[in-house]
Order: sequence, then structure tokens, then C-alpha cells
Amino acid sequence: MTEIEKRQDRSPVPSAFDYAPAPESREIVTLEDRYDLFIGGEWVEPKSGEYAPTISPSSEEPLAEVAYAGAEDVGTAVEAAGEAFEDGWSDITPAERAKYLYRIARILQERSREFAVLESLDGGKPIRESRDVDLPLSAAHFFYYAGWADKLEYAFPNRKPKALGVAGQIIPWNFPLLMLSWKIAPALAAGNTVVLKPAESTPLTALLFCDVVRQAELPPGVVNIVTGDGRAGAELVKHPGVDKVAFTGSTDVGKEIQRAVAGTGKKLTLELGGKAANIIFDDAPLDQAVEGIINGIYFNQGHVCCAGSRLLVQESIYEQVIAKLKRRMGTLRVGDPLDKNTDIGAINSKEQLEKIKELVAAGEEEGAEIFQPPCRLPEKGWWFAPTVFTNVAQSYRVAQEEIFGPVLSVLTFRTPDEAVEKANNTPYGLSAGVWTEKGSRILSMAQRLRAGVIWANTYNRFDPASPFGGYKESGFGREGGRHGLEPYMRFE
Repeated sequence: MTEIEKRQDRSPVPSAFDYAPAPESREIVTLEDRYDLFIGGEWVEPKSGEYAPTISPSSEEPLAEVAYAGAEDVGTAVEAAGEAFEDGWSDITPAERAKYLYRIARILQERSREFAVLESLDGGKPIRESRDVDLPLSAAHFFYYAGWADKLEYAFPNRKPKALGVAGQIIPWNFPLLMLSWKIAPALAAGNTVVLKPAESTPLTALLFCDVVRQAELPPGVVNIVTGDGRAGAELVKHPGVDKVAFTGSTDVGKEIQRAVAGTGKKLTLELGGKAANIIFDDAPLDQAVEGIINGIYFNQGHVCCAGSRLLVQESIYEQVIAKLKRRMGTLRVGDPLDKNTDIGAINSKEQLEKIKELVAAGEEEGAEIFQPPCRLPEKGWWFAPTVFTNVAQSYRVAQEEIFGPVLSVLTFRTPDEAVEKANNTPYGLSAGVWTEKGSRILSMAQRLRAGVIWANTYNRFDPASPFGGYKESGFGREGGRHGLEPYMRFE
């Protein structure tokens, strides 16, 4: 045996590399046993006397008790917001308002780790997404609208913008802090005051934001947070002291709000459900497209209103795309949201998990073929494996109804005309994706797709300067950009 052979390492080469757990510490977050309502810059016990626990979806452990506001509590919050508006918030210089927004943005950046851990703990989303998406975008929205606060007359030339008054805002459970930022930042920049109701299953980051409001020394009553269930939201919508209603959530609730607001003179924006088509042409960069498919539907466990839950693949590349997609799905890690290696976290609530299971069962009964990669789901908590349906017909429920979970339905097309027809064959119109190397085809598809946001060769990319919103049953009005300011102003 030669000297070189003696020195060679004879240890076996591993066939796979397992990820060691990399949990984020919970110690940075300090939770109270019980949270009251934040009204007029102070914590106020609910006159309803009602509290309910908020549950961690990954462990089913109660995190804290949260107040449930009643009609009297909502009325007190609206009165506090109205007084703050009349007592000077609308009259301070726009440059001063901008300073408050800048302070809030800076504080969110400084406390981003604390907020990210709490968001994952309360909502079930992976810490990587909370840390790398939700928090940076939340701060960015406050920075962006701080920049517009003293430039409103330039944003809307030849018009004299004036604040409306009190904005009543209701946000969903899938992006609690980000939706709060989408709502509060433009409202304050335009000179309004706010009463915001977070979702009952994910209220904790909104309640922690109250401490940011205190730290930024925002005048009392400018931002009020009332927690509770749908009853509190209904009271907020119908309160006569509210001048503007902004809602993000389900289409059914959006319709109820529209009926309640009709004839009152209140301004209204609705950002509702979606059933987006992610369209893959035969000249698309397939490996890049597969990553876009994964990000489009499995980001935040599919709890995304603009999720690419319908995949439209050109027939000539169908088998190749599905093979690559299934292989990539096999690498997704489902588990502890606070583990930095986790790709797919917990389903937000037991009720949502049951809805997902019901629609998946309906897809199997209707004849679609189901694929789920092998993965071990934790015993405690609410979990669902990433799922893809093939051999799906347009009439199947999984192709028509919003599942709001990690479930993808695959359809095929032959021509661009057929792709457009299938993509638009939905009551929704929030978003879409187009994958092709031809710029002319991107522009042609974008003109014909009936969707408010269309991504080209990417998916789920957001920027505070870009307006977001939909058509048809996906709502109306826009959030983000200059378009997001207009609903919070009147013009003289």
C-alpha cells in the first residue's frame, strides 16, 4: 500500500444531511397573564367583563387571556379617537406627524426580534418568515408613509387633501403585525386617528404594538386597540363616529360589512379572498418557477389571500414540472415555528384545520389525485402536510373555493388564450403569476388577467410603494403606495 493510500480517509460519505434543531429563544418575549383594552393611551378593563385565552397553534398552550370588547367598549374607543382627532392630531404640522411615524418605524426595527418571536408563537408561522418578511415590511410601511406625511399636496396635485376623522380598522389572523402596519401607517400619515381590532386568534403583536405607541410618545387616543371577536368588529363598523372602515378578511364578512356601511357615507376599502392562478409557460425557467410555485402556495402555510393556489401548467412541460415540484416538496420541513430550519409551521387554528381537511376530502371524492410528501407531523398542535392535487377539473371545489391552507390544485392549458380563460374563471380577482422568458407575453397576459396584482417570474413580492388590492369578490380599494393614502382623505 502506498503512502498516499494510507493517508486517505476511509470514513463513509453520508447520503443525506439532517438538520439539527435551531430554536429561537422565547425568553426575549415577556407575556402578561391578562391583557385589557388599549383606549386613550391607557389600559382599560372591558366593561363587558369578558376575557378569552389566545392559544399557540403549535403547542395548543394558552399564552394569555385577552379582553373581548363589547359595544360600550367600542364606543369608548371611538370617542377617544374622535377627541384625539379634534384636540390637535389633525391640526399638528404634517412634518410633526411624520416624526411620530419615523419613531414607530425605528422602534419596530429595534424590537424586531421580540415581535418576530411573538408573531410565530401566537400565529404559528415559521420564525424565518416573521423575521425576514413580516417585520422588515412592517417597518418599511411606516418609513414609507412617514415620507408622504408632509407631501400630501404633491401626492395629489391640484387637490386639497384633508383628513377624514376616525378610521375603524379590522385585520385578519394571517399577517397580524403587517396588516396592522398596512392600515395604521397611511391613516396616521393622512392625519386620521385609529381604532383597530385585531383577529381574536392572533392579538398579541397588536397588543405589544401598544407599547411601541407609548414608546414613540404618540398623543393619547390617536391609536386605540380593541380586542375581541366578530361582535366587536360589527360594533366598530356600525358606530356612527367612524368615518372610514378598512377590512381585510373573508369575502363573506366583507359582504356583510358592505351592507352595513351602505348609505352611511362612510368610506370603505375591502381586501378579501383570492384563488390566484400561477401560470407556467413552456419557455419558463423551470427550476426558478418551481421555487416560485413553492413560495406561492406554501409560504405562511398557505394562509395568504393572494396565494398561488391554482397552478396552470402548459401541457408540453406538465410531467416535467410535476416531477420537479414533487421532488422539491420532499425537502420541505414541517414543524416547530420557532425553529429556524422550519419551512411550514402550524395551521393557525383548529377551525381552520378542519376547513382544510374538509376541502381536501372533497377534492379526493371528486376524483383529483392527491400527493403529500412523507413527513412526520408533531403530535401536539394543528398541522397539515403540504399537498398537491393533480387531474383537477375546473368545477372541482379545490379549484374554485379558497382553501387558505398548504394545498395546491394543478390544471393544464395549451394556448395563452386558454390560460387566460381558466385563470379568470373564478369569482375572485386578487393576484396572479406569469412565468415566461418573453416580455411581450408577460405584458399581454397582464392586460388580460383580471387580477389586481400580477407577478412576472416571481411570486409573493411586496413593497410599500406598490398598491395592493383586487377585483370582483376580492374586494375594492388599494393599500400601499399613494393609492393607499387616498381612502383616508377627502378632497376640497
